[in-house]
Amino acid sequence: MQYKYPAAFYFLFILIIPILIHLFNLKKFKKIEFTNVQFLKKISIRTRKSSKLKKLLILATRLLSFIALIFSFSQPYLGNKKIDENSHFYIYLDNSESLNTNGNDGNLLKTAIQDILENSPKNERYSLLTNDDFKLDISKKELDKSLKNIKISNNNTSLEDKINTIQTVLKNKSDDLYKSILISDFQYNKKIIKNLFTNVTRPFSLIKLNSKVKNNISVDSVYISVIDTREKLVSVVIKNQGDAKNNIPIALYNSSQLINKRSFSILKNEKKIIKFPVENFRQFKGKIKLTFNDTFLFDNVFYFTINTSNKTSILNIGKTLPYISKIFNSDEFNYSSSSLQDLNYNSISSQQLIVLNQLKSITKVLESSILKFIKNGGNLLIIPNQNIEISSYNLLFKQISNGQIIDKNKDSLKITTINFKHPLFNKVFTKEVRNFEYPTTTFNYNHNLKGNAILMFENKTPFLHEINNPFSKIYLFASSLDIQSSNFVNSPIIVPTLYNIARQSLKLTKPYYILQKENTIEISKKIEKNKLLKISNQKQSFIPSQINFANKVVLSTINEPKISGFYDIILNKDTLNYIAYNNSPSESLLTFYDLNTINKENKNIKVMSSIKEYFKEINEKNKVQSLWRLFLAIAIVSLLLEILILKFFSI
Repeated sequence: MQYKYPAAFYFLFILIIPILIHLFNLKKFKKIEFTNVQFLKKISIRTRKSSKLKKLLILATRLLSFIALIFSFSQPYLGNKKIDENSHFYIYLDNSESLNTNGNDGNLLKTAIQDILENSPKNERYSLLTNDDFKLDISKKELDKSLKNIKISNNNTSLEDKINTIQTVLKNKSDDLYKSILISDFQYNKKIIKNLFTNVTRPFSLIKLNSKVKNNISVDSVYISVIDTREKLVSVVIKNQGDAKNNIPIALYNSSQLINKRSFSILKNEKKIIKFPVENFRQFKGKIKLTFNDTFLFDNVFYFTINTSNKTSILNIGKTLPYISKIFNSDEFNYSSSSLQDLNYNSISSQQLIVLNQLKSITKVLESSILKFIKNGGNLLIIPNQNIEISSYNLLFKQISNGQIIDKNKDSLKITTINFKHPLFNKVFTKEVRNFEYPTTTFNYNHNLKGNAILMFENKTPFLHEINNPFSKIYLFASSLDIQSSNFVNSPIIVPTLYNIARQSLKLTKPYYILQKENTIEISKKIEKNKLLKISNQKQSFIPSQINFANKVVLSTINEPKISGFYDIILNKDTLNYIAYNNSPSESLLTFYDLNTINKENKNIKVMSSIKEYFKEINEKNKVQSLWRLFLAIAIVSLLLEILILKFFSI
């Protein structure tokens, strides 16, 4: 038994009042003389015994009455917690896209919200954590308001982060008063399933929201390939989870205009590629739409863009080699060449790639211009001369990286190793080729510059090396690329190598980006320092993080935007480019944690069948049985007994 006002027991001292009255009762008996004394003595003895018993009974009823009243004022109760303490519930409610589906009682997220509204206790405190918000220490009324405003979120935060957040906030808090609840479908999207509750150190209650449908088909990704100068091919990757499906309609739109429509069938748990040829539009806002009612509907629409490719500006300084001008053709590149003597230094800042082609030495003026060009994000390709002035080259390398050219090796070496994982050779080879005809060089320069080897000699030294640099990409060949120095110019690998060095110098806009991921977007345009680019559509607008270079702007997005669809990149009122954002494909996975297994492996985890069942159990544990009315009744009964004794108990 516990007491709401235990201080009331200080008033127990008033029990001394009826005791004093009983002890110091000054009522005197008058002696009356009778003739028959013997008879009166017997009556007197009986009367005194009866009077003493009556007084003791009256004292007992008065003491009982006072004690009962004091207990009543202390408000005693039976319960598992103190009546003046409020429980504090930390509720994580998953509002990711995977909760935007139907369970047995309707939409999973809406049903969960309604269950919390109806069953959570009124007089407790709450903290509500969602994928994009955290409201601390709020009342039931504030909780209800927050729950009604929850929307589906594209913020793909992990359950581990939510668990760690709650445990950090509740560190050293009482487990009895501070309770933690995780309400989710407990979806996982990693190949290796691990117990995410391994580091749980305080009790958590888990409530799993289950979808009614166990099949899903989704647009997983889209990639663009070039057929010829007039046509491109849109390849759509369709992913099926569950049973085989037949005659599923799929359509391709350019904005709202229908371009192509067909149907397809797909096997159980299969990935399938569907290809749509697309003529060269100046701007193409592509939308893929599946018509199929399954677990998730958000992944039946996919957005992408095809923007007119910008040409990469390339300046060759030094010797002019005919094969280079053929690779850097006018259809894709703005290629120009100049000798060092005739070089217009003002033209360097407008380039994306500078080729230092077989210069014997690098002058101070050229070094200064190149360093400025690199710091502004420009890429550099260095092809050395047969007889370079090593010290002048090393002065440049000293400014951009650790290391230097050490010496010249006059031995003939074969180029035997290709770094297939390097971005230059991404999707160039269908498989890793090992038995190609090895090119050779008649000499090479040894160096210890830090970076990644792209092509290597048979002695494991680099032939083509990417030098580490925080601002841009810098490539260095170990020898000249003329016929006298190497037959590399006759190797088929020279074309993708030089082509991709040039093409990747201008980071082209991707067909699409993923919401809530770190994305980098490069816009080839020089803008004034006080101007900012904006990303917007009809629903939202924001200014992304951006870095201005001499001839381009690099944008970064991560938390914005929040809604999939098309967006414009705007400078003032001019639209510079179009981009598209989609939900993460991991949100479409039908893979979920087995909570019963987790419950067995972790003593701090308790699995509940439903939100209603959880709060019902909590309410039963926190139920308080008040006893003050019982003690008040005892006090009243004691007073009635005293009255009855006084009235009917004869002396």
